[in-house]
Amino acid sequence: MDLELLEQTLADAGEPSYRSGQVWSWLARGAGSFAEMTNLPSRVRALLSERVPLSTLSLEREVIASDGTVKALLRTGDGYPVEAVLMRYRDGRHSVCISSQSGCPLTCTFCATGAMRFARNLTRDEIVDQALHFRRRFGIDHAVFMGMGEPMMNLDAVLGACELLPAVGVTNRRTAVSTVGWIPGIERLTASGVPVRLAFSLHAPEESLRSELMAVNDRYPLLDVLEACRAHFAATRRTVFIEYVMLAGVNDRYEQAIALAGLLSPREAFKVNLIPYNPTDSRYEGSSREAIGAFRGALESRGVRVTVRLTRGRDIAAACGQLAAV
Repeated sequence: MDLELLEQTLADAGEPSYRSGQVWSWLARGAGSFAEMTNLPSRVRALLSERVPLSTLSLEREVIASDGTVKALLRTGDGYPVEAVLMRYRDGRHSVCISSQSGCPLTCTFCATGAMRFARNLTRDEIVDQALHFRRRFGIDHAVFMGMGEPMMNLDAVLGACELLPAVGVTNRRTAVSTVGWIPGIERLTASGVPVRLAFSLHAPEESLRSELMAVNDRYPLLDVLEACRAHFAATRRTVFIEYVMLAGVNDRYEQAIALAGLLSPREAFKVNLIPYNPTDSRYEGSSREAIGAFRGALESRGVRVTVRLTRGRDIAAACGQLAAV
């Protein structure tokens, strides 16, 4: 919901300021209409139904994967596409993957979103409305800013959304913000003191290969980004997650695992998350299960904490790197 429009509409009608808080409380609990907000006078419910849309986004299409993952294609009020994903796990977790931009201005070669036309940053309320879309039907308790876009290029809106998400059921400590290495955003996040988790999409231990995969490396080189990550850990004492997509014959060799381990010091500052490649229209193929296992073993033998990401929603193009609003 456009919370500024809500507050202005109520103020223009002469309603007390606490009314907006009442409305937000209902929204955060999953209300799907103003009619459900029974502690509001009927005149207020009627006014809001007429003048304030319940969401800044409209649902165009929703699909459900064989593993229960749900992907929603949403549209902003000015027509731009946004995809959000709900991942449901056997242990009961409901994690929403949130987009911070429509499209992405950074053209990582293995990512479907990078091939889209970039439209614009999303507002705080458009970001929160992605979470509310799933809150109304399923409930949510975790959030990852790993959908469309680079969150650090829209950090004011992202942090504004993080202030609201706890009311929806997602604490800051259960929220992760991913970046391809946008150093000004990492530094601002560190200074903000907001206790979300930082994830860095690294994907190659060599500067030259990383620049080939991710053009942003020419602007913010890998070693400089890692230094910013270390500063973040030093200030917050929160582990930085290293995301590493496994590309067959490109970045999955044993010697590259050794090189990656050499970069990640101090060990307690980092935890590596190996990501099986999810097919897009790029030229890459995913590493085999054996290659991923060997890469993991090489890291673990050198004291690096490492997990392999559980792939969710691949059959509906909802997995990591697949969001493209198609």
